[in-house]
Amino acid sequence: MQVNEAKLIQANWPIVSGVHAFCTTRIGGVSQSPWDSFNLATHVNDNPDHVLQNRQQLQAQCHLPAEPTWLEQVHGNELVRLTSDNTKQSFKADAVFTTEKNIVCSVMTADCLPVLFSNKQASWVAAAHAGWKGIANGILKRVVESYISELNGSLSDLQVWIGPAIGGKVYQVGDDVRQAYLQQDSVLNQAFVKDQTAVGYYLLNNAQAARLQLTAFGLLDNQISIADYCTFTDSDLFFSYRRDGINTGRMASIIWLNN
Repeated sequence: MQVNEAKLIQANWPIVSGVHAFCTTRIGGVSQSPWDSFNLATHVNDNPDHVLQNRQQLQAQCHLPAEPTWLEQVHGNELVRLTSDNTKQSFKADAVFTTEKNIVCSVMTADCLPVLFSNKQASWVAAAHAGWKGIANGILKRVVESYISELNGSLSDLQVWIGPAIGGKVYQVGDDVRQAYLQQDSVLNQAFVKDQTAVGYYLLNNAQAARLQLTAFGLLDNQISIADYCTFTDSDLFFSYRRDGINTGRMASIIWLNN
C-alpha cells in the first residue's frame, strides 16, 4: 500500500527555538475511506493496523523524539503533567503539559480547537483539546493557572497557538451552549451571532471565544495566534465530525521541547 507524505500545518507563532509545534491534516498515511488517509485515532472504528502505521509514520517523518502520549479525551477540564515516568500511562484528560525535554504532548481533534502553549524561555509546553464543553468547563484557564503555579511563571511569557477548527460561519449551536459560555465569562457572548437561518440558534466562533477567554485571564492579543482554517469547509485537508459523522478520523496537534 502506497504511503503519501503527510501534510502538516506548522504553528505560526513568534516562538523561540527549541519548541516544535504543528497540526497534522488528513493527507498522507494508509487509512481507507471514510478515515482516509492520515487518521491517528484508535477509537473511530478505523482498522487498528492502519492507525498504527499512521502513528509510526508520524513519529518517523516528523522526527519525534518519542511516541506521543495519546489521551482518552472526554470533553472535560482534566489536566495531566507528563514526566519521563508516566508517558506510557493511559490518561482520561483533555490537556497535558510538561517541563521536560523530548516528551511529546498531543491532542486529537476533528472540529474542536487544538490549543498549544509555550513560554518564551522554552521550559514549558502544553496542549489542550478545547471543544465547547472544554471551554465552558474552563480547560484553558486550568492550563494557564498550572503554568503560573508550577513555574511561578509570568503571563507575559506565554505564547498560544489556536490550530485548525470549525469556523464561525458554519458552527451552529443552540442557546444552551451560549448560556454555558456566559456562565464561564460574560465576555464570551461576543463570540456568538444569531443564526439568521434557524430561529433560536447561534453561530459560534470558537477560536474567538478562546481568544476572549485568554485575554480575560490577562494575556495580550499579540500573545495569541490563530490558524486561518476551517475544518468543516476544507474537506480536502481536514477531518470534521460535524461534516462527516461519528466515523470520521482525527488530526493531531503536537508540541514538544528539544535539546
